[in-house]
Amino acid sequence: MKTDRPFSSILVTGGAGFIGSNFVSTALPRFQGRVLVYDKLTYAGRVENLIPLRKNPRFKFIKGDIVDGARLLKVFKKFQVGAVVHLAAETHVDRSIDGSLPFLVTNDIGTYRMLESARIHFNTLRPKAQRQFRFLHVSTDEVYGSLGQKGSFKETSPLAPNSPYAASKAAADHWVRAAFQTFGLPTLITHCSNNYGPYQFPEKLIPLTILNAVEGKPLPVYGDGLHVRDWIYVQDHCEGLWRVLQRGKPGETYNMGGQRAGEKKGKTTNIRMVRHICRILAELLPPAINPSLRRRGLGRYQDLIRFVSDRPGHDRRYAIDNTKIREELGWRPGHTLESGLSKTVEWYLSHLDWCRAVQEKNYGRERLGLKV
Repeated sequence: MKTDRPFSSILVTGGAGFIGSNFVSTALPRFQGRVLVYDKLTYAGRVENLIPLRKNPRFKFIKGDIVDGARLLKVFKKFQVGAVVHLAAETHVDRSIDGSLPFLVTNDIGTYRMLESARIHFNTLRPKAQRQFRFLHVSTDEVYGSLGQKGSFKETSPLAPNSPYAASKAAADHWVRAAFQTFGLPTLITHCSNNYGPYQFPEKLIPLTILNAVEGKPLPVYGDGLHVRDWIYVQDHCEGLWRVLQRGKPGETYNMGGQRAGEKKGKTTNIRMVRHICRILAELLPPAINPSLRRRGLGRYQDLIRFVSDRPGHDRRYAIDNTKIREELGWRPGHTLESGLSKTVEWYLSHLDWCRAVQEKNYGRERLGLKV
């Protein structure tokens, strides 16, 4: 059995975001070193996400932009970074349609700056520290484009991005691969399916649906609602990231999706997902006691569903093949879609103050991504 790497410190870019803050919560109990969160604090990177972590003496927050190479080099040197988990990115497809430049700057130039800073730092390390060092780039299944009616994305699937967001992430993947092939920087790449869980900013489908339903607002479903997505609970994803960071082979790519071996569920259409959320809400917050629904004279959350114009270039189907990471690293998701979604709905219902705080003067859950 392989043992975990004794990293002295891990630098987590985007660590104040949704996946980043969940990853830090996963990593801190796993080793004795320091976890450094480096985050620009955009609309989706929030100090509120870090409140549960700040009491840990091995946690440190550094405000900074990954495009700032000089600052990055100072951080690498000062804290003698032993590993990088690169999560900082602009991530919302709709926003990339409305304005692509921030995605190019952060996801591509920012990743280049991260790789250059890591490479310079890596070349100053002693041989033992170089053998331990890892640069984990967290990417997305969207770089593969859209699947047909059958099959799943494998690590060998060609990259064929269809949105500006996906294109920016695919380009970043190529920079990471080049850093390994050309400079010998020990990089790793992961492609995950759609994440859901605590601390996800309410622009994404699941939290937006939960909050709109609670407030008796329309539940928008793009197009015919039959777009298929593979869903992974964020804690399972973070467990997988830790496994790849510790035991992944430099230069390799690992795909992570939410479907467990031998199970049929994990993938579902968007309309089924919305209806599933409505059913869970009906159990936890029955419509009869929800004043927002009573004022509208509605007896079911499903009555709020509204089909709206589709997103430009909307990929029809995603599905992830987990075989490689299961067989080589022994990772598999621990949550079914049902168990993970129930936990998620419960979390949002019990954290409505957090929801209000992160949206205040920032986002009104309006429709984005209509620019053509």
